[in-house]
Amino acid sequence: MVTLDEIVAARDRIRPIAKVTPLLDASTLSGRPLWLKCESLQPGGAFKIRGAYNMVAQLSDDQRRRGVITYSSGNHGQAVAIAAAALGAPAVVVMPTTAPAIKVEGAKKFGAEVIFAGTTSLHRRARAEEEAAARDLTMVPPFDHEWIIAGQGTLGLEILEQKPDVATILAPIGGGGLVSGVSAAVKQSRADVQVIGIEPAGADGMRRSIAAGHVLTHETSKSIADGLMAVRPGDLNFAHVRRFVDRIDTVEDREIAAAVRWLYERAQIVAEPSGAATVAAAIRPTSNYAAPVVAI
Repeated sequence: MVTLDEIVAARDRIRPIAKVTPLLDASTLSGRPLWLKCESLQPGGAFKIRGAYNMVAQLSDDQRRRGVITYSSGNHGQAVAIAAAALGAPAVVVMPTTAPAIKVEGAKKFGAEVIFAGTTSLHRRARAEEEAAARDLTMVPPFDHEWIIAGQGTLGLEILEQKPDVATILAPIGGGGLVSGVSAAVKQSRADVQVIGIEPAGADGMRRSIAAGHVLTHETSKSIADGLMAVRPGDLNFAHVRRFVDRIDTVEDREIAAAVRWLYERAQIVAEPSGAATVAAAIRPTSNYAAPVVAI
């Protein structure tokens, strides 16, 4: 398990590039005690810079000189490109053939070479591993690594500092890096705070894996939340979720789409579907999370 000390060290390490993002009080808008952690304001538009920079910053000078590679549907790829550029390392990003053009251009804008491979995370990973071996590049995985988890965990520390009376934290789950880090930070600091993972109903690999007692690989996943469609949770992430996360809830695509619209119309926040999944869970009429609630 990633320790609290490792997460605290990561916070100091990423300070040159990662922002302490604001916590927006959306209670009046939602009619319940709800705060939104606005990670869309990070470089690259997502929380991913926390883990990516924390890892690239710990590589040796020789590893950075040779370059780094990752596989990503978009946000992690952009984060690795940003971190690599800041630390003087060439970067390669393997993206799905279905990657949104805006995310492809984002990675290229920050200097990364983009390669396309398949439509699932397993396709991307296989191609990235081939390229890493052939070109002597260092892999920066999107979620299944202790340095990535520790970097994402810095978000949990910020929430506890910004909202000391928080009762529930909702974290989205794709491969599990964010929820692993946040839950590790929170539960090792404040065991009384609930951490609940949120997955799309059509891409609930972590929920199914926890129910089965071991990591499952699914042939396909389907959701409008492209950043939450990993077909296999990370092994380290599975272990962290099993130990630190209270439970996993799912949301339907129609609820995610409604949350994207709600954020735009009510909170003046432009969010991609992956970033709206937790809000979808928080604002639905049947929501009964212990308040105050923070949605990441």
